[in-house]
Amino acid sequence: MVETHKTFCRFCHALCGIEVDVADNRVVAVRGDRDNVISRGYTCAKGRALPDQHHHPDRLRGTVKRAADGSFEPIPSETAMDEVAERLLAIQQRHGPSSVAVYSGTHGLFSTAAPLIISWVRALGTPYYFTPNTIDQPSQSTARARCGSWDAGGSRFCDADVMLFIGNNPGVSAFSRDGGPPYANGFGYLKEAGRRGMKIIAIDPRRTELARRADLHLQVRPGEDPTLLAGMLRTILEEGLYDREFTDAHVEGLAALREAVADYTPDYVERRSLVPASQVVEAARLFARGRSGSAMSCTGVNMAPRPDVTQHFVSALNALCGRFNREGDLVANPGALQPPRSHYAEVVPPKDLWGKGPQSRFRGLGHFMGEMPINVFADEILTEGEGQIRALVCIGGNPAVAFPDQRKVFEALRALELSVVLDVRMTATAQLAHYVFGCKLSLEKPSTSRTAELQFDVPFAQYTPAILEPEFDVIQEWEFLWGMAHRMRTPIKVARGVPLDLDRKPGDEEFLELLHTGSRVALSEVRKYPSGHVFEPDEPARVQPARPEHTEARMNVAPAAVIRQLREIRGEAVSDSGGYTGEGEFSHRLISRRMLDVYNSTGDHLPGLRRRFPYNPAFMNAACMAAIGVDSGDVVRIDSDHDFIYGVAERANDIRPGVISMSHARGGEPDLDGEVRNIGSTTNRLVSTERNFEPISGIPRQSAIPVNVRRLSAEELAAVAPARP
Repeated sequence: MVETHKTFCRFCHALCGIEVDVADNRVVAVRGDRDNVISRGYTCAKGRALPDQHHHPDRLRGTVKRAADGSFEPIPSETAMDEVAERLLAIQQRHGPSSVAVYSGTHGLFSTAAPLIISWVRALGTPYYFTPNTIDQPSQSTARARCGSWDAGGSRFCDADVMLFIGNNPGVSAFSRDGGPPYANGFGYLKEAGRRGMKIIAIDPRRTELARRADLHLQVRPGEDPTLLAGMLRTILEEGLYDREFTDAHVEGLAALREAVADYTPDYVERRSLVPASQVVEAARLFARGRSGSAMSCTGVNMAPRPDVTQHFVSALNALCGRFNREGDLVANPGALQPPRSHYAEVVPPKDLWGKGPQSRFRGLGHFMGEMPINVFADEILTEGEGQIRALVCIGGNPAVAFPDQRKVFEALRALELSVVLDVRMTATAQLAHYVFGCKLSLEKPSTSRTAELQFDVPFAQYTPAILEPEFDVIQEWEFLWGMAHRMRTPIKVARGVPLDLDRKPGDEEFLELLHTGSRVALSEVRKYPSGHVFEPDEPARVQPARPEHTEARMNVAPAAVIRQLREIRGEAVSDSGGYTGEGEFSHRLISRRMLDVYNSTGDHLPGLRRRFPYNPAFMNAACMAAIGVDSGDVVRIDSDHDFIYGVAERANDIRPGVISMSHARGGEPDLDGEVRNIGSTTNRLVSTERNFEPISGIPRQSAIPVNVRRLSAEELAAVAPARP
């Protein structure tokens, strides 16, 4: 008999509401839940692939341990935890706390285990806590810290009459900040906003799905986002289009910013960015004259050159135009599963998130937002001496294909004395591990929408029970962390400082209750609504006036480090075709992208999601393909100044000449180049961690990478990519 369950998808972090049909403990169908007021019946190909994900033959159905001959053999998870804890303790006793590192990947960060991971890291006493934050969008945090932010938050998307998206593509990459559309059904919300008159400005080297919907698309040359945004700021300042009342009260540095962008004239910006001067001015006017709305960026521009400058200018645009909630405004989303708090019409002043705490032995980098930059990961493993990493616990991530400088990362992963991976399949990272713990998938564990609720315009919350019961030995990530803490006697806490009993393991629902201690709405209340619910407070929450001790705080739109970098950019020699003259030996720039079929490296093994592309295509303009004599499906070699990869060419009409577009965090180990048509390749192999990185977060240049591309010779083709069947 088929039973239908209302729940929400956790393939990615959008948490779309879904209905799942289950028969004999197997998922037989998934569709969008029309009763979910956020996603409104929407679900994507990844969500509809949940049956394949849960029942795929390659799924890890238990824990495995590497044998002496290099193969993997099954081991009970409890026994494996005994052995791992014993080995971790021994390593720390011999080499000190810093000999153990923890990496929390995307699936770890968005799981119920996230608070426990941080707590356990602190209990271990290691400085080596790594997350994707320093290979993805660290410059967003840098900008908020340097510029300052607004306690009451930015303009609501539902009120916006203009939005500026810099590299975003919300319908494909379900993530937005600072007043963007909800993660789930992003294009649906954008279409609705367009009907009410909202204008969209898209800055992107590609004519993406969003750019095609935009009222104005600025097809910027890859890597020239700082130049373009500086030109827009110049127009806003020169024409007096900024919010004088807000800036007089809450912003400093206008004169310094005006001076720094003075040379970024529309003609100069056009020459360098290839965006027509008239469009630069039009975009600045359209955004500044809007009554409400936000500027925002995302992963792509944070991976491109000078991301700290780009992201600071995003903050500066919002600050100059006063795109924030004011005193007396309704707080549309006071939260539900988060603890209650008041919102004030005041500046959260600039502060340092770096330069304090533990320092790496490499490149002058140290803790950034309480974690160590990914930039130094491999070197800290491979280099002997005090502080060397000898053991790694990897929770829900795949460093082997996600981290820059891939060959060095593989060397480091192979060099570890102990490597422990928690995942749902044998990824490239898991293949190198000593222990791999098979984890429960989303439909096998209870959860809530807590991790996503602050991106809603309303106080929506949802709970889901587990709707499948795995018939094999798989665990939740938090169970591993409790198991380690129990065995190693390392005290750990869940949210808001609630300690876990090290001698009594909580049940699933008990753990969720602890995790939501202090939430505005009790979890018991949220459980009553299978499709989720909007939990309005008894009295409308409104933005409170600034507290007396905070009235003097100001946002700084011209911090010295940003102005210095901006002047360096302006001082670079520019070729007649735009760009830096020092890159003339490279014919193309390779830019990162998201694809709807996969979530980083998750999903690329599932039949339904491989139907279009079982690899990550090298999308190119038709003219570029003709120039090197290749067609769609042909294998090409792509060389940077650091390394090379092979790619499968694919014609794309949405890319300007001189650009290659590929997704990142794909492929397998470096010696699997011959499988490029089956698994793709990772663009991170093209990147060095030792140069072209931001001095604070260490994020290297992973997009707008200067490359050459060429057709393979017959001999190369025969060796690397045999003819397709």
